Amino acid sequence: MFSRSLSKILPRLAGVRARGFSAIKFASTHEWITVNNGVGTVGISSIAAAALGDVVYVSLPEVGQEFVVGDSFGSVESVKAASDVYMPVGGTIVEINDNLSSNPETVNSSPEEDGWFIKIQMGTSSDPELFNLLDVEEYKNKN
Repeated sequence: MFSRSLSKILPRLAGVRARGFSAIKFASTHEWITVNNGVGTVGISSIAAAALGDVVYVSLPEVGQEFVVGDSFGSVESVKAASDVYMPVGGTIVEINDNLSSNPETVNSSPEEDGWFIKIQMGTSSDPELFNLLDVEEYKNKN
């Protein structure tokens, strides 16, 4: 089901890296993260967004909340399904994408760019957590 979207995700991912972010990494649960100066930006992959269908609601945590890797930090609802989203690394929420409350469809139109969910100040244990995530090729091969 996810493989048909791979041709769409790879060109977009190259654009994300070109704008000065670190390499994008993926959780097996389809969340992505890029890191810039210890702050991770997190969203869901194009593959996950396509599988969900038209996103109609996004629930996000509050700034200041702390999470460990694997915690559910919110949810995405679409016309087809609802799905929890999980932390790829641990840390403290420093920003949420307020635009998603009035424009949840941005998750579908720009999942790896404008449709990001949260920014997290990564904790001291985040480096090993990042190491355990998938790079683009590993993610592509898994899906």
